[in-house]
Amino acid sequence: MHFIHCFFESLKLGLTSFGGPVAHLAYFRDAYVERLKWLSDERFAELLALCQFIPGPASSQLGASIGYEKGGWLGAIGAWLGFTLPSALLMILFVTGMDNLNEWIGSGWIRGLKIVAVAVVANAVIGMQRKLCPDVKGLSIALIVAAILIIFKAPWLQALLIILGGFLGVILFNKSEPANSSIKQDNRSKHPWASLVVLGSFIIAVVFLSTAKFSNDETKMVAGLAKTGSMVFGGGHVVLPLLEAETVAKNIMSPDEFLAGYGLAQAVPGPMFTFGAYIGALVGIDGSPWLGGTVGVIAIFLPGMLLLTIGMPIWNTYKNISAISAALKGASAAVVGLILAALIYMLRAGVINNALEASIAIILAGIIYKKLIPVWLVVLSGIALGFVL
Repeated sequence: MHFIHCFFESLKLGLTSFGGPVAHLAYFRDAYVERLKWLSDERFAELLALCQFIPGPASSQLGASIGYEKGGWLGAIGAWLGFTLPSALLMILFVTGMDNLNEWIGSGWIRGLKIVAVAVVANAVIGMQRKLCPDVKGLSIALIVAAILIIFKAPWLQALLIILGGFLGVILFNKSEPANSSIKQDNRSKHPWASLVVLGSFIIAVVFLSTAKFSNDETKMVAGLAKTGSMVFGGGHVVLPLLEAETVAKNIMSPDEFLAGYGLAQAVPGPMFTFGAYIGALVGIDGSPWLGGTVGVIAIFLPGMLLLTIGMPIWNTYKNISAISAALKGASAAVVGLILAALIYMLRAGVINNALEASIAIILAGIIYKKLIPVWLVVLSGIALGFVL
């Protein structure tokens, strides 16, 4: 029953998690840490650091890893499927005839969702800071990471700064902090050497996809999506330049078609990686947009999920070494800085346009913090408010 339980809990998130990958992390924390209590804030940050470090869709990988915590690999599959299915279906339906969808998601809808996203992310920053970096050392790491990310925009910096946080954690916490024995051991992962063999095979496959020449659009599409899913860190909007290079630049679709899918991907809930479903449906396989969309979404998600299955056994084997535990504490503080930087970036990008929207965001953040109503109801309230602002 773990599959069903994880599927339906993640389906709620897949239907209501608007705002991109950073907001998704906040929704996940509220659902899995605060409401369901499937894992602690410490374990949540540990899994998040792992998912940010390896290529692939970070929010989807995090959801799958939490499903794994709850119910093994069936739980992981259920969690991934529930979170991904709503937006993937919307993407395919858009291609197959829902051309009036853009009218349904007018500017008011988007405006309200942006305000809710700010409120959710702000609440996550406050909650995670209090639990993961309450002291001066941890807070310093978080602020350093946030400052670097605010100044420099390179996407690869996320993984590098988590590593930096880990090194600083070894320096600052290794002498005073024992290994965290509260993090449960995973006896399902006894042979990390097998993961190393799979990792080598994976690297060979990525090299092949990067160098091979394909003749038809269907094969180009599948190979391009798989290659993108293998090389993007953090997911979200970072995936778009690589996808454009694998589609528009290779004449698989027009720039207008690509931009239409990009606009839709920002408007629907769930992971940005379901853009792969749109691309697959548009190209089609044997003339079928449904088959193409299904293959497309699998192709772009599969590499990151495979890397997650490789990384978790290796991580769970070595994580409780004292120095690694200290590094984890530093990496967790770096994650808080990463989310703080994302919040500041959202504000600088004009997500909040005036004092009224800022006031609404603060009120909604307070409602979420006090748990006055469920987060999904806050989302719906934000949508309604967006239409009247």
